Amino acid sequence: VWAWGGNDGAMLGDGTTTDLSTPVLLPGLDSVVGIAGGAWHGLALKSDGTIWAWGDNTEGQDGDGVAPIKTTAQVVPLASVTKTAAGYVHSLALKRDGTVWAWGDNLYGELGDGTTTNRSTPVQVSGLTGVVALASGGWHSLALKADGTVWAWGNNGDGQLGDGTITNRSTPVQVGGLSGVVALGGGGWHSLALKADGTVWAWGDNTGGQLGDGTTTNRSTPVQVSGLSGVV
Repeated sequence: VWAWGGNDGAMLGDGTTTDLSTPVLLPGLDSVVGIAGGAWHGLALKSDGTIWAWGDNTEGQDGDGVAPIKTTAQVVPLASVTKTAAGYVHSLALKRDGTVWAWGDNLYGELGDGTTTNRSTPVQVSGLTGVVALASGGWHSLALKADGTVWAWGNNGDGQLGDGTITNRSTPVQVGGLSGVVALGGGGWHSLALKADGTVWAWGDNTGGQLGDGTTTNRSTPVQVSGLSGVV
């Protein structure tokens, strides 16, 4: 894993807090098969199913129960992980058994454990099984189940959970009217889904037109991105 850019919170994981304008190799990381980046922390998934984290840890987003900052990668106490995702200050992991685990900031319920209590070590997302993919927005979380349905939790002030409301959720709710999904994406306050038919759907904040439906109106349920098909 290589990193570069701002480093005041040790988010580059190179053992320093010095900004870098060229890539640097992160020490202690090999056999990495996936990475994710939050606002001030990073995650790496190794081929042995372990997750390693570095950077700012003031909200517990590094997941090892020790505060406050990690200048190099440290292992998260979680095994058999297949995928990972990072929000601004929270982290997500998908285990081989299809369960989802989360840690870090939980102000809006983005950890999905039924509380709004920050967690410095992983907790299981309530009632969610059969998951095959993850994505994260700024303060909300998304999961794709094997049946093609999408589930979301956390901040919903702009409708980014897609359940037809703007009510925050501390446990997963199903995104309304969406099936046949094969991939997910999350922005700061909006969400995206790719369906098997090659169409793209979006919901949440749209003040900059990021939902692609030809308007700047927020949407609390998915709308199809205009003029876009055949996406893979």
